[in-house]
Amino acid sequence: MAAEDDAGRIEVRRVYEDPRPEDGARVLVDRLWPRGLAKDAARLDAWLKDAAPSAELRRWYGHVPERYEEFAARYRAELDGPAARDAVDELRRLAHGGPLTLLTATRDLSHAHTGVLAEVVREPGH
Repeated sequence: MAAEDDAGRIEVRRVYEDPRPEDGARVLVDRLWPRGLAKDAARLDAWLKDAAPSAELRRWYGHVPERYEEFAARYRAELDGPAARDAVDELRRLAHGGPLTLLTATRDLSHAHTGVLAEVVREPGH
């Protein structure tokens, strides 16, 4: 499939999973480097720390599923900050060029920040 056909396709995966050819641009969107992962093993195209939730928000959330909706709202608000806006713009640029895979060390992808981030990147403008 040509890159144009995949433009805008955004996947969310764990950084510990083996890279796949269909991943396209592989971007780590965690603030901290994943434990136990060698930098060369990650095979990243970029590491955008500013796309991740702040340390304060991450601590408050603590991956407690009951807090997810509030976490998502607070995280969206953080993504309006200047540094995060630049990171989101970079992710949009990468997604425009072909498939984009957002990578995180988080185990529970259904309650991870990456789902919220993927939604924001898909939205026009910011």
